[in-house]
Amino acid sequence: MRKALIILTPAFPKDEGDSTWLPDRQIFVRTLKKAHPDLNIIVLTFQYPLESAEYMWNGIKVIALGGKNKSGFYRRLMWLRAWRALKKTRATYDIIGLLSFWMDECAFIADKFAKKFSIKHYCWLLGQDARPGNKYVYRIMPDGDNLVALSDFLVGEFNRNYGVIPKHLAPGAINPSLFKTYTGERDIDVIAVGSLIKLKQYSVYIDVIQALKCNIPQINVILCGTGPEMAPLKAKINRLGLKDNITLTGELPHADVLALMQRAKVFLHTSKYEGFGIVCLEALYAGAKVISFVQSMNSKIPNWHIAGDVTDMTLIAKDVLLDKDLLYYPVLPYDIADTAKIIMELYTQQEAAIAPIRPAMASNERVDLK
Repeated sequence: MRKALIILTPAFPKDEGDSTWLPDRQIFVRTLKKAHPDLNIIVLTFQYPLESAEYMWNGIKVIALGGKNKSGFYRRLMWLRAWRALKKTRATYDIIGLLSFWMDECAFIADKFAKKFSIKHYCWLLGQDARPGNKYVYRIMPDGDNLVALSDFLVGEFNRNYGVIPKHLAPGAINPSLFKTYTGERDIDVIAVGSLIKLKQYSVYIDVIQALKCNIPQINVILCGTGPEMAPLKAKINRLGLKDNITLTGELPHADVLALMQRAKVFLHTSKYEGFGIVCLEALYAGAKVISFVQSMNSKIPNWHIAGDVTDMTLIAKDVLLDKDLLYYPVLPYDIADTAKIIMELYTQQEAAIAPIRPAMASNERVDLK
């Protein structure tokens, strides 16, 4: 029987041209398939695409449940469809394991299915799922052995909030081959990329730019992304007289974002919480200097500056932008090929010793999934 690894995720691209949905997860899945061409990788996506469908994506079978983020009865019905899809797949393939992205409903269904049929399941903690108030943690009752963290920050955050230490670490990473050669000028002073939501604090980003303009009147700034904060951010830019300095690009294809990063001097990441900002790693490899509030890894990463507050962030950015002798060069802390190897070794080794061990809860909920 053919071997298969099943990945459960809230969302996945609807086709091969859909580069804006979770680009880092896309890159991971493609890398995994390239490294293991004989392994059947099947993606079960719960909420997006919005319609139920089965299709091929870069040689990978995708089963879309079309959940559309509906709640109540409709969500339970979608869970039942997920269970049936897993059972159907198990009848066709020798499943070596389940991998869920985020500790959410995907991990919940995967955990129950894995326990019922004695299949390996690992949940990859990727960001906000490590914050307080995640109801799925109490439903799943993890003990740490089947938890993989994207960063040292998430190991500590999950332990702080739930008293459980994820045993495995598979760090955020990038694919260097996605970057084209660039030898032009760095004509963008500051860039930021992300969803325009309150958590990312792009209002703070605008405040920093306003302060920098005092020393750099013609500062050239880019903000890439879309989201509910677009209108208030645009209004603030106009109110502060920064419309000639800050360009809001909206959502761009991933390749276009990487090209803009290669033209930038500073990548400013103002998010107040970040599991591991993959965009920061991309900016580093694009040669930019990164400044953020959150330190993802315990070890220091070259060209990545951690700011204590807004004033500190502004001072660091000013020092970088005013230093005419500063050299810009690529930094690659983590390659996605290595991260993919770490994940696969969880399923192929009896006792995976792929990451140092990092120095349960009750649930009364019963879900009938036959």
